Amino acid sequence: MESFLPYVLPLFLLPLSLYLVSFLRKTGPTESKNLPPGSNGWPMLGENMEFALSGPQQFVKERMQKYSPEVFRTSLLGEKMAVFCGAQGNKFLFTNENKLLTSWWPQSMKKALLFPEFIESNLKEVSALKRSFHHDILKPEALKQYIPAMDSLARQHLDSDWLPNTVVKVFPLSKKYTFELACKLFLSLVDQEDIKKLSDPFTLVTNGMFSVPIDFPGTAYNGAIKGGKMVREELMRIITERRKEIVMNNETEGRDLLSKMLLVRDEDGNFMSEMEISNNIIGLLVASFETTSSAVTAVMNYLAGLPHIYREVFKGKDSIFIFNKCIYVALYILNK
Repeated sequence: MESFLPYVLPLFLLPLSLYLVSFLRKTGPTESKNLPPGSNGWPMLGENMEFALSGPQQFVKERMQKYSPEVFRTSLLGEKMAVFCGAQGNKFLFTNENKLLTSWWPQSMKKALLFPEFIESNLKEVSALKRSFHHDILKPEALKQYIPAMDSLARQHLDSDWLPNTVVKVFPLSKKYTFELACKLFLSLVDQEDIKKLSDPFTLVTNGMFSVPIDFPGTAYNGAIKGGKMVREELMRIITERRKEIVMNNETEGRDLLSKMLLVRDEDGNFMSEMEISNNIIGLLVASFETTSSAVTAVMNYLAGLPHIYREVFKGKDSIFIFNKCIYVALYILNK
């Protein structure tokens, strides 16, 4: 009988454990009545599995139907959160930034992107100077100075990646273009090999930072952490070299975002550290890599689906103009 005990015991404990987890899930701590309707999912796992299996759109749609079309709560990436839906929810978020709400990254996302010294800091402390630079480089009036660089890069991009193909996958190519443009405008990087040193590991980060935060070899999240480390190392190399150039050439005006960050001083007269600059640039690269690309893809999709509008836009214009117009519209929308 004793020889069978090691085999029988797991069979007994497994259903007991599943029952206990299910019981705790149903009878967990009483939630405040002020919280929106919803579910935090399984202990530790949250609703990550449901999110991964159904996809973002279906996940949100199902919970809007089940709980509320305006707002519901859930647990993703190891964090409890509320999801606002519809036009009213978007308006509430965008009109209350830095009032009722503040920018926030999940702990798992900060672990993949930031230096270990900054993981426990809030996002406002990590990117304290980013917003002032954001207004300087993305306000509509400032876009005029970027037009030559955007036009030149758009022509190269369309000639090499779009025109030779009969079928074009807009979203990945838009991400490639916006990332190269960000490298050019923020860091003055134009060499493809230099850009590749950032884009390859950055792709690992974006592919894994919203996955289930399990840091085991072979997981997408583990790849994101490794990619984030490579991105930080490459940025530190670029920042260190640029600081030496500024000192040697006695530069007093910034030629790009990186130089401006290296030249700016705080109220006490201190320069920003290399790590602080790296954190700010990473934040801007994340924004340019996904949000602008998504907006460009959406504009392209609507133009393709509404041929009568496309014909009006296309009158007397070439494909370069159309592509650049999509970029301008995307940047304007994101900056509103």
